[in-house]
Amino acid sequence: MTVTQRRGRKIMMTPGELDAFLTAERTCRVATVSADGAPHVSTLWFAWDGGSMWLYSVVRSKRWADLARDPRVAIVVDTGEEYDELRGVELSGRAVRVGEVPRTGELCAELDLPETLFARKNFGLEEMPHDGRHAWLRLTPERVVSWDFRKLAGR
Repeated sequence: MTVTQRRGRKIMMTPGELDAFLTAERTCRVATVSADGAPHVSTLWFAWDGGSMWLYSVVRSKRWADLARDPRVAIVVDTGEEYDELRGVELSGRAVRVGEVPRTGELCAELDLPETLFARKNFGLEEMPHDGRHAWLRLTPERVVSWDFRKLAGR
């Protein structure tokens, strides 16, 4: 993962802070490019494995169709209510499909870790339930921008 952030270095998360943040948070906003060039933003749960973000997406969704046509994606994860509590990360790059589409649970070693992380974090389960409607997308970010406004107050 390449951190290319120039401005805002004072509020940028360290690699450890970034990893902890993405491991703890569960909701992200996914921006794709529609067929007409307009942006499309949707919300998903995700798993973070320390280097890639894993999205379990409905395969009959606008998001899935957009990414099949143009794999460029930007994803934002953020939290905070008051201005001096705002924290977040924007990850961007190209989404890649992993495993069968739709996912039915066939053996796929590359999905062992993300499915375990996702099932524990989002469902409190040890195994990933498969419904035949979702499949996996992986974003290994080409660009990362982060912010932690708590650092402005010297926290």
